[in-house]
Amino acid sequence: MPDSSPGAAFWEALGWTPEPSQLDQLKALQDQLRSWNSRVNLTRLVEGDDYWINQVFDSLWPLRTELGTPHQSRMAIDVGTGGGFPGLAVAIAMPGTRMTLLDSVGRKTAAVQAMVDALGLRERVSVRTDRIESAGHDRTLRGGFDLAMARAVAAAPVVAEYLVPLLKTEGNALLYRGQWGEADQHQLKRALLPLKSQLSSSQRCQLPAERGVRHLIRVQPVSPCPRQFPRAVGVPSRQPLGD
Repeated sequence: MPDSSPGAAFWEALGWTPEPSQLDQLKALQDQLRSWNSRVNLTRLVEGDDYWINQVFDSLWPLRTELGTPHQSRMAIDVGTGGGFPGLAVAIAMPGTRMTLLDSVGRKTAAVQAMVDALGLRERVSVRTDRIESAGHDRTLRGGFDLAMARAVAAAPVVAEYLVPLLKTEGNALLYRGQWGEADQHQLKRALLPLKSQLSSSQRCQLPAERGVRHLIRVQPVSPCPRQFPRAVGVPSRQPLGD
């Protein structure tokens, strides 16, 4: 696959085809990553299939349902955004979405903010430097999102504790996972009980070009998340719910 852009089969596999302006933004995002990666170690997945499959495709396939109504007004947050994924890809693909990109590493958020500005997304994409354990108690964020997502951040029970407090009543937490089995699912279900939420679905995807298997776990609130979650900085990872 050339660096310029993937072919029609790629988009057919994804179930979504970008408008020409969106494809231009995805290419511009790749250029921005190249530029910033030389200064800040954001990601090694910048060229060719590494970018188009492991970044763009892997960011978007979990949102196949939402990609059917890309202009619908939504509030979304990407927790632990790192180099901007999946959040920036989602923001490009779903123009109706207002996206918050959260990360605790200032040099990364500074680079991501510069990329947001360069891509012309500043009006609907905000970047925030904070720990999720603190941000989850901020009145401007807590309970405010239709979609809360995290990719490659921590174990599923930990990620659930990060994301669920951010959700609206009808919101969805999207847990991007690699391998996923019955034991993982059982542990997550136990962790969701104190969070007053439930596992609503799990999906499996084989990435193109044999780039591996991915899973998407969707979690929904059953009732408002108790105020003590997320717990203090470091506690969710040291003492995961459900253990």
